[in-house]
Amino acid sequence: MEFTDTIAAISTPVGMGGISIVRVSGDNAFEAMEGIFVRPGGKRFADAAANSLSYGHIVGDKGEIIDEVLVGKMVSPHTYTTQDTAEINCHGGLSAAKSILSLLLEKNVRSAQPGEFTKRAFLGGRIDLSQAEAVGDMISSQTEMFARIAAGQIAGALRERINGITDKILNLLSQLEVTIEYPEYDIPELTENQLLFALKDIGQDIEELGKTYKKGEIARNGLKTAIVGKPNVGKSMLLNRLLNEEKAIVTDIPGTTRDVVDELIVLSGIPVKLMDTAGIRQSSEVVEALGIQRSLAAMETAQLVLFVCEACNPPAEEDREILSKTEGKDRLILLNKCDRGVNGEAMAFFEKYDPILISAKTGEGIDKVEQAIVDFASQGSGETTQCALIVNERHKALIDSAAQSISRAVDALEGGLPGDLIEIDINECRNRLGLITGETADEDLINDIFSKFCLGK
Repeated sequence: MEFTDTIAAISTPVGMGGISIVRVSGDNAFEAMEGIFVRPGGKRFADAAANSLSYGHIVGDKGEIIDEVLVGKMVSPHTYTTQDTAEINCHGGLSAAKSILSLLLEKNVRSAQPGEFTKRAFLGGRIDLSQAEAVGDMISSQTEMFARIAAGQIAGALRERINGITDKILNLLSQLEVTIEYPEYDIPELTENQLLFALKDIGQDIEELGKTYKKGEIARNGLKTAIVGKPNVGKSMLLNRLLNEEKAIVTDIPGTTRDVVDELIVLSGIPVKLMDTAGIRQSSEVVEALGIQRSLAAMETAQLVLFVCEACNPPAEEDREILSKTEGKDRLILLNKCDRGVNGEAMAFFEKYDPILISAKTGEGIDKVEQAIVDFASQGSGETTQCALIVNERHKALIDSAAQSISRAVDALEGGLPGDLIEIDINECRNRLGLITGETADEDLINDIFSKFCLGK
């Protein structure tokens, strides 16, 4: 791909603000600044030191002052794009930035495409494709947790993990190829046991990386948490209590909630997507029945289920039925309305599930619920914000495909197939991993990924 021409774009969001930034990058970036950027004493921008800020004015064709600015000068290859880059810091608002961009476009500079600055960083070899995608994640991050994970990925955490696995694959392929291509030479042959051990070692590395997707998905989209139970057990009041605001309608009338209500909260930096569902029961009322169907669907897709039952009454048949529907799901059992007393039969029935006594009305036990949610989301993860994580579906699909390729290679080896057929699956695994880092990505994939970026990045 050719990327030697010079591009420019406004890199800050449109709207009112203290500062706007116009970025220009390419072989003629500094030349484009001459004639429109005037420094005190007539100093040329080309003579400014690398990695410096220069004060001056942007002027129009007739010498009229457009704005008072600071211009950063970054010299290739030590720049974001690896090319000569100037960043014009002008006053905020749209007018000044648009005027400056218009002047640049008259200087043999073209408008940048979405994500083109980051694309040039990738094509210039400064970052790989996983790091480039992490830049987009950083821009779109809405929680501290996801921002820190994105920062770790930008720093190369995933790239290093993938490259470590790829190095093992390349080493194995080189040994296998020597065994296949040059059997007549006196070279120590790779034994079947050695090959099997190496394949399983690579497979385990890939599998462990794939397991990080659970944490990555939670960081990106929030922990999908469904609040379920029969009507009128306090699900909506629990939602409001967790949100610290009145979002859901609360009444004593069973069946008030008719649809799934989604809200996002952040607990200890972890995004949690709460889904308040319609009370689950047998109903002939059409609208309520539809709401119940959606409740069951939400429960099925949830990563964590908060099953709410009454602490003050024995478990009803509906409670038992709903509890059975949550079998196999990660769940917390919450016995609500403990402010009305605790029923012995209820405690005896739920004791083996380690229930949490709460009162959504008074707030009792809510801190324990929040901590239990945080503990669940964090289990087995340790400190992951600066570690390699799979955080998007594209990477997850490629990791799964790579794991399948290695699994096929193991099956082929154990089935007695020749080495050249086993080599095909190993190479396919390498190719899948290369699509994450960009090593084996084609132009169409690269263009598609960067087209999703914002303009100016």
